[in-house]
Amino acid sequence: MLIAGLPFKARRRSGSGRPSSPAQRPNFPEGRSMRDSTETSTPATEHPGAGTNLALATAVFALTFWVWNLIGPLSKTYSERLGLSPAQTAILVAFPVLVGAVGRIPVGILTDRYGGRRMFAAICFVSVVPTALVGLSGDSYAALLVSGFLLGIAGTSFAIGVPFAGAWYRSERRGFATGVFGAGMGGTALSALLTPPLVERIGLLPTYLAMCAALIAAGAVSWLAMRDSPQWRPNREPALPRFATVLKRKDAWQLSMLYALAFGGFVAFATYLPTMLTAAYGFAQTEAGMRAAGFSLAAVIARPIGGALSDRIGPVRVCLASFFGSAAMAVVLAFQPPAELPAGVSFVLMATALGLGSGGVFALVAKLIEPSRVGAVTGVVGAAGGLGGYFPPLVMGIVFQITGDYAIGLLLLAAAALGVGLFTARAFKAAPRSG
Repeated sequence: MLIAGLPFKARRRSGSGRPSSPAQRPNFPEGRSMRDSTETSTPATEHPGAGTNLALATAVFALTFWVWNLIGPLSKTYSERLGLSPAQTAILVAFPVLVGAVGRIPVGILTDRYGGRRMFAAICFVSVVPTALVGLSGDSYAALLVSGFLLGIAGTSFAIGVPFAGAWYRSERRGFATGVFGAGMGGTALSALLTPPLVERIGLLPTYLAMCAALIAAGAVSWLAMRDSPQWRPNREPALPRFATVLKRKDAWQLSMLYALAFGGFVAFATYLPTMLTAAYGFAQTEAGMRAAGFSLAAVIARPIGGALSDRIGPVRVCLASFFGSAAMAVVLAFQPPAELPAGVSFVLMATALGLGSGGVFALVAKLIEPSRVGAVTGVVGAAGGLGGYFPPLVMGIVFQITGDYAIGLLLLAAAALGVGLFTARAFKAAPRSG
């Protein structure tokens, strides 16, 4: 017979040899069990291997995000080859974002149950199939939409890494850990920078097959070299009730709104910026890819800074700076300033603000959500972030097709960022201010 995961004979006894009285037993918050306490224990110091596992998780996350964003940097290639309209191109670019967003919910729940090591390996191996299918579908718009939709599986890896990385670190360092892991979103920068030259050098299909090989290697490394934290315990509650419990949490919905703006804005620009720069500023595909890579790199650098700043000054302040800064830059860009210095600086500042906010939101998740629920909540919040990146490219494509510029779309972004900033200041005024 087991009590709290220990043999009955090992149960703690009082000095009289009798089992400890109720008054001597630990008290648990209302609605919490001894099992929850075991699952959510926090290390006093980081365990040996924390840095190695964080680095491996970040690297695998970067690769899967590269795969997730393979279509966006090649939008001009597909548009010219298939004769697509701006709206059709926007739909093609946005499709992988959809399943990458919604799929984070079940992946987050499965991570709570099976652990990050198994789930990272599974996502890498499963993503090989749609990656190959996209490479084989270059001459059919319908086939590209279907295979691109499935390619979004690679984008679900985010919901694995947040609980995996956070479990290795004590609570006051989890903002740092999730921020460093989140820097793996730099895979979008790698995709924008390297995918177009690879296609020019070795061809479209060989590029996708090379990414398949990289995914297989990453899956093997995940399985053989990663380890789940000694603090991690599987959550074996049934998935649907656990998901329903998350949906009843007010803070999960509030955090989802914040992340839909911060990370959704990043995803939207990372995937659609190459298209936007070629259409609005006349850049070649490789030139647009380099500039989109610079945008992603700025956000990648800013995300762990946002996590670290959240540990020092509080995640709410970081999020407020992010949202109001993003609103200001969106207004500037709506006037389509000249390329390079005015527009380039504005895009970089926008990326920096969104990166800080992405780090700040998940630092707030780490402070507000008990560790045994972080995977499930991360899935929901991460899905909101992905969905936040799905709709803006569609809006941008339609706006450009109707008006010939992106001003209305950028002003809508500014209004959304301002609104979320005001909501954050009101909803989280009692949240922790520092670690």
